[in-house]
Parts: sequence; structure tokens; C-alpha cells
Amino acid sequence: MAAGDGGDEVRVLQNLRGKIYDAKHLVPNKMRDFFCTINLDQEEVFRTQVVEKSLSPYFGEEFYFEIPRTFQWLSFYIYDKSVLQKDLRIGKVSIKKEDLCKYTGKENWFMLQPIDSNSEVQGKVHLELKLNELITDNGSVCQQLVVHIKECHGLPLINGQNCDPYATVSLVGPSRNDQKKTKVKKKTSNPQFNETFYFEVTRSSSYTKKSQFQVEEEDIEKLEVRVDLWNNGNLVQDVFLGEIKVPVKVLRNDSFQAWYLLQPRENGNKSSKSDDLGSLRLNICYTEDCVLPSEYYGSLRNLLLKSSDVQPISASAAYILSEVCRDKYDAVLPIVRLLLHHHKLVPFVAAVAELDLKDTQEANTVFRGNSLATRCVDEMMKIVGKHYLKVTLKPVIDEICESPKPCEIDPIKIKEGDNVEINMENLRYYVDKVFREIVRSSISCPTLMCDVFYSLRHLAAKRFPNDPHVQYSAVSSFVFLRFFAVAVVSPHTFHLRPHHPDAQTSRTLTLISKAIQTLGSWGSLTKSKLSSFKETFMCEFFKTFQEEKFTESVKKFLDDVSSTESKEPSGLSEPVHLKEGEMYKRAQGRTRIGKKNFKKRWFCLTSRELTYHKQQDKEPIFTIPIKNILAVEKLDENSFNKKNMFQILHGEKPLYIQANNCVEASEWIEALCRVTRSNQKRLSFYHPSAFLNGNWLCCKSTIENTVGCAPCTADVPADTQIEIDGDRETERIYSLFTVNMSKLQKLEEACGSIAVYQGPRKEPDDYSNFTIEDSVATFHTLKQIIDIVDKLNESHEKYRKKRSSSAKYGSEENPIVGKVS
Repeated sequence: MAAGDGGDEVRVLQNLRGKIYDAKHLVPNKMRDFFCTINLDQEEVFRTQVVEKSLSPYFGEEFYFEIPRTFQWLSFYIYDKSVLQKDLRIGKVSIKKEDLCKYTGKENWFMLQPIDSNSEVQGKVHLELKLNELITDNGSVCQQLVVHIKECHGLPLINGQNCDPYATVSLVGPSRNDQKKTKVKKKTSNPQFNETFYFEVTRSSSYTKKSQFQVEEEDIEKLEVRVDLWNNGNLVQDVFLGEIKVPVKVLRNDSFQAWYLLQPRENGNKSSKSDDLGSLRLNICYTEDCVLPSEYYGSLRNLLLKSSDVQPISASAAYILSEVCRDKYDAVLPIVRLLLHHHKLVPFVAAVAELDLKDTQEANTVFRGNSLATRCVDEMMKIVGKHYLKVTLKPVIDEICESPKPCEIDPIKIKEGDNVEINMENLRYYVDKVFREIVRSSISCPTLMCDVFYSLRHLAAKRFPNDPHVQYSAVSSFVFLRFFAVAVVSPHTFHLRPHHPDAQTSRTLTLISKAIQTLGSWGSLTKSKLSSFKETFMCEFFKTFQEEKFTESVKKFLDDVSSTESKEPSGLSEPVHLKEGEMYKRAQGRTRIGKKNFKKRWFCLTSRELTYHKQQDKEPIFTIPIKNILAVEKLDENSFNKKNMFQILHGEKPLYIQANNCVEASEWIEALCRVTRSNQKRLSFYHPSAFLNGNWLCCKSTIENTVGCAPCTADVPADTQIEIDGDRETERIYSLFTVNMSKLQKLEEACGSIAVYQGPRKEPDDYSNFTIEDSVATFHTLKQIIDIVDKLNESHEKYRKKRSSSAKYGSEENPIVGKVS
């Protein structure tokens, strides 16, 4: 398919990243234990750790995940943790999907809203309505409303389980409320009702039978159909799941069939006490990318990949993107990922680092700022160095967090009864252990990181030829200051720990991080670092480290990690840790009694095998070698009436697994597909449902080992260790160029005026913040960018028109929101 033909293979990809900072002035007005959750509609997809005994809890937890489904609301709930009773929801911050763009990339305080069960809704319902004319026995005409409630999709879990939904269907008017009810459907979030209800709408004037409703012809303008969804509570109160309202007048003597998003009740969530519940500080960044087929991005991709060859580098497309974006981070992440994916990152980093060094006047300030070069290296280390950090630091970080020793050595902060000498010994023990693990880890350092460090080292030595130590400080400023030290102080950010550490542990990690930064710089500087400490107690602590062996260890480590010698053989001998977490699996045995069918297990995926364990850190109960996995696919909910299920097909019976939410299920499926995509015996067909009671639920075949009835899904575009979708990153860069088009045009005008008029620059405010080394080269690149973006705009517009025409309003893909007018 040629680019511009408007193909169908468009992927709509959503992700959410940000940070939950802290809450303040929470009620009840006493010290309690709080935690916060993130919910897509009513589905919890993220939970912070519990912060104990606080009125203003600091969570400090960053989040990032792909959103695998449509949603209406993004909500943050604050809970009061209870030991014996159900956790109490204090309040929430709910933001409509359409409004998320207002808060993107900004830190905001949000007032907590009250939680009203009438406003907690999720899902959609499929209805068919028809207005019939009936001729009575005496020849008169009356009207009858036919309501066919077909099905619902995506109803919420109730207390972690599928609900028992039923619907009430009402015809409501000024003087009537005629209600009927469906049967209860057990344990499903996608109930198939297929029930039809009949309502008398108007009667002829000759109709004489007495009725409690006096319905006249004109009343039809005021009538509406209301459908309410409920969870059957059996012995407890039924739970409201949502409602829709459809005016009868829209039928106009014709049938009307559509999907509707369930809505909260009109009186829901209107309490006036929202100011009293407290507030929550958040940073939210939601992005939605419509990724076109790969061929559409050829021109932009090629222009970006040539960036490192452009002279000067400031005239390259990648550099210009970082110039026009208000937040450099928005530009750096897709640039690094795209260049990394196409093996073009090292020359680009070298080029921007050389430009950075031109503006550096002193050797001891090499790579200390937040320039494009330093940010690119930071992001590269986060992406490439994930496994390196885990094998190097995770065991010692786990020891510090799980069995903490008191380490406070500040006389002002030390607790009463603590001994500063013992605390100093504890801190020294931890610092020694972390330092030893780091300087011994060079053999595990990824080759790409070594290549980048090699370039930086030689560029710094070339810039400051008379300083023999600058080649070390150029590397240590990244590997110690921006990699290991940052990972120590924020282990949750680098996935070394599941949550932000508590206050005491966080203080210990901060002291260790300070020590590691200082030790890491000793091997690269001639003068003592003691004078750089503002705190006297840190000076005293570091007097114990005045040993030549530390300097030599750092120097040898920096030499090793900035070498271009291949480390691949030893790197591949260790299995790469990819993912772990708690999920439910269906028992492999023959037990089929109640909930014993599904058991909670701890799963661990590496590049070699998938294992599950009774508990974390216990020996594996069951192991599946990666080479034996034949397919990984979703499992239909109707198999076991459970959501978020997937199956792993291997040599034995399928392994059926239930994840805790849709995000987790999507992440596990993607990780497993990625690591098994090269398996030679992968299946082409599979069964979307389970084999139960002697037959496959999907195709009804009674032969258990028969070939699957549905084609397996396509492989994901990524490799095992580095998860990069090149087309998606190019789409993100296109979106950034589009948003900043006015700046691109202003920069283009500036280059034109400089090239034509070589005298003093006029109106420098228009472009004085931009780096223009070569106006002609920069102008040429800008013209290419603007032309390419215009063409991509046309392709996206074609897709939008096609999508709007194909996804009819009221279809399952584009359900009706609110009333139909």
C-alpha cells in the first residue's frame, strides 16, 4: 500500500505517566493510614504504598503505563486503610478523558470530591427501540413502545469479582413511571440479556378501559425510556451501575438501535462539602497517538535518522525539535528511543555533547547542566541500563529497605536514645556494600552505555587537553551522579522497589547516595572533596574514606565502563529479568470445587523461563522454558466468567492466568509475546475460549488437542530487552512538531532574515532563544520538516474522516454519551 492511500492499519495508542505527590488536610482530622489508587472508570490499575500515621501523606510515586482500552474518566481515590474492616474511601479526583489535556505536564493541586455511589459508573449498553402502531379489535389505533435490551459491555468489578447484573427498563413521563426488570445474570461484566419489554404509549380516544395512567397524544413529547443497571446484592443492598435516558420522540415511528455509555445519576456527586475533604497534588501527562502504517513515516524518520550527519548539529531535525519544545523532556524521550531503535544514538549523542563542550569553560563543570546532551544520556541509561541496575543494586537495596538499620548521623536529626557512633558504623557498612557492588559491576555494563561513555571521555579530553582528570569526570558525572546515585535515592523510579520508601529509609538512602556521588568523583579529581560538603557531619564521616584504594577502584571502574571492548558473551550468560508480580492461575490438577480452581501465585518472567511461586522469594512450583511457549493470547471472559484473563500455550495443557486489571494483563501479554516471538514452533491458530465439560466453548469441538479455531494475533514490534516501537516514536515527534508549528515558522523566518540581511539582527526577541549557527542549513531542515508535517497532516485528516464515517455515532466503537436529541 502506498503512503497516502489511507490504509486501515491505524493503531490508536494511549499512555499515562505522571506522579502522585502528596495530600493535605484530609478528613477525618486525625492521624490515619492512607493510600491512593488510580482508576480507569471503576477499574483500579495502580496503588501506592500505605503512608502511616499522617494527615498530609507524602506518596511520591511515579507511574507510567499503556492504556489498553477506552475509558471515560481517570480517577484518583484516597483511602483510609483499615485492618479489620473494609478500607474507607475518603474522596477522589475525577477528570474526564476529554479534559486531561488541560493538565498535561503541569503540577496541580486538586480538591477532593465526595464519593457518591450514584456517580461511580462504567460500561455501555446496547438497546433497540421501536414504536409500533397497533389496531385494536374495534378498529381504533394505539401506539406501543418495544424496548429490546440486548447486552452490556465493560461493567465494573464489585469487590474484585464480576458482578451479578440486571437491568430495570422504565417508561417515564410527567404522570407515569412504568417499570420492568430483566433476569439477573450471574458473574459477568458483559451480560447478554436479550429481553424485550412492551409499553403502551398512546391510546385512541375510544379506549374506555380504566387505567392508572391517562395518556394523551401530546404526552409522547415528554416521555423517555430509562434503563438502569444494577448489581444484585442478594443479602445486601443492590449497587447502582449506571443509567441511560432516551426520549421517545426520537423514534418518529421508526426503530432505533444504538450503544450508549452508562451515565451517573443526575443528582449524583453534587454535595456541597467537597471543600472539606482535603486536596491531592498530581502531575498528569496523557497522550493518545494515532499511529499510521510505517510507510507514512518514511520521510520524517529518514530526516531524523540523518541528524548526526548534519553540519552543524544545531541544524538537524532532532536538535530543532528539542529547541522548539517548551519542555525538553517531551522531545528527548522519543528522539532517544527512535535513534536507539535504529542504532543511531551514539553518533548523535557525540555530536550534541561536542556542542555542549564548546560552551563549557572549566573542566570541573563538564556535563553538569541539563543540556540536550546530558538529557539524552540520562534517558539512554534509563532505557538500556534497567537490567544492569537490577543485577547490581537490587539485592543491597532490598536489604536496606526490608531490614533497615538506623543511619542518621546529623546531630540535629538523630533520635533520642540513638548512638551516633553506631549509626555511623551502619551507614559505613551500607556505603561500603553499595560501592563494592558498583565498582565490581563493569562486566555487566551494557555495551551501548560503554560506547557512549567512550565517546564522552575522548571528547572531554580533546576539549581540555591539559587536564588529565577530565576524561574521568566526564564519565563519572553520568554513571555515578546521574545513574547509580539517583537509583539509590529513588529505587522505585528505576523499578528496584515497588513503592517509594518510608521517611526513615528514604533518609538512609539519601545519605548513601551523597556518599556514592562523592566517592565516584574522587577518582577523577585531584583535590579533596571534603571541602565541598556543607554539612560538618558528612565531613567527619568521609574522613574514614581517605584511602587510596577507593580512588584506584573508581579509576579502574571508569576505565572499564568507558572501554569499547565487547562484553556481550558475559552479558548474555545472565538471564534478563523482564517482569514479575502477583496473579491468579487456574489449578493444573483436577480439582474443580469453587474458588480452589484459581490460586494466587507470584509470577516471574526472565529471558529464559516463566516461573510461578507460592510466594515471592520462594522456590518455583512450576517452570516453563521460554523456548517451549507456543502462543500467548487473551482468553474470552465467558470461559470462567472472569475478566483480564490470558492463556499460555506450551507443551502441556494451556496455563490460564487472571491479571488484576486490564493494564497488567496487557503488559504481561506483551512481555511474553516479545520474549517468545522468535520461537520456531509458534502456533498459527488457537482457541479463544477454554476446553470445559468435554468441549471447546469457542468452536464446540469435543477433541481437546484439535487445531485452534482462530488465528493467533500478530507479533509485537519490539525486542526482548528494549521495548521500542519506532513508528510510535516517529508519530510522537510528528505530534510535537505539529503543536509547535508556530515556533518552527518563526524560526524559519528568523533564518531567512539572517541569511538575507547579514547586518545587525532585527527584532532578536523572535528567535534569540534558538541556537542558529548556520542559518542556511537550519532553514533547509526547517523547510523539510514543515513540508513533511503538512503531508502527515493530510494523511491524519483522511484517517479522521474515514474513522468518523465508519464508526457511526451509536456504534459499539463510538457509543452515544448522554441523551439522544
